Amino acid sequence: MPSAFQQSVIDEFRANAGKVGGPFAGSDLLLLTTTGARTGRPHTTPLGHVRDGERVLVVGSNLGAPHHPDWYHNLLAHPAVQVELGDQEFETIAVPAEGATRDELFARVVAEAPGYAEYQAATDRVLPVVVLHLPDPQEPAPAITSLAGKLTEVHTWLRGQLAQVHAETEAHFAARAAHRGAGAPPSPGLGLGLGLQIRQRCLAFCQALEFHHTSEDGHMFPAMEGYHPHLRPVFDRLRDEHRSIAAVQSALAALLAGVAIADPDRFRAELTRMSMQLTVHLDYEEAEILPLLADVPWPPAPR
Repeated sequence: MPSAFQQSVIDEFRANAGKVGGPFAGSDLLLLTTTGARTGRPHTTPLGHVRDGERVLVVGSNLGAPHHPDWYHNLLAHPAVQVELGDQEFETIAVPAEGATRDELFARVVAEAPGYAEYQAATDRVLPVVVLHLPDPQEPAPAITSLAGKLTEVHTWLRGQLAQVHAETEAHFAARAAHRGAGAPPSPGLGLGLGLQIRQRCLAFCQALEFHHTSEDGHMFPAMEGYHPHLRPVFDRLRDEHRSIAAVQSALAALLAGVAIADPDRFRAELTRMSMQLTVHLDYEEAEILPLLADVPWPPAPR
């Protein structure tokens, strides 16, 4: 629960399209909603930020305290976050920067908000810098009027996230290979930085996929079976595929338990296996299920 003061800032922010008065008058604030690492409940925190092109940077300063703020631990456990910026609201994946990249971004923050240098001087821990990418204004979300459209949107997001995990993984391993061996020059921002980026995106993807499949098994499929009992073999196959994909997710989670990815070949193999199974599964589900949902309105009418 936010403190009474934080809640007053949140309420004022939302009532005035991001503008607040008092000690934060004129400050660049956003609201970051994370999922509790232990509770699983949403937590909203007002934070200062610095705009950096098509992304915003937030710092886990905790006013120079010796430990990271709770919201930072939350986003490591649940990388998908909700951001409110002015009158804009969007979801994104929170990625902490590390190594040389973190240092460059922190210098960028300090140049605009010097107070963060004082917070860093007050503690031995390295203040984390978290990157939040803004949505692409050139790609407005299409209007969704049916459950078929909503399912397609979810599947498109999952495919896109998986493709980015592949691309980031190959970039990371290529950089590692280029800087291997005695006397090889260090690669700026390599180390854990890109590995953490892969971890965050892959974790967000796996958590979203698990939630999607749990919702289908617990709600959508049973409801549809009541109207289409002749399709029970279809739903049984989809449930079996959910279990197979969950086993691959567990293997990926084990590989991502540490920030650094130690075994490129094993990670590639599991990621490829996930991709093949998921692609076949999504294609089959869309062919069999989407036609049945085309006339189901979305969002559902209130009862």
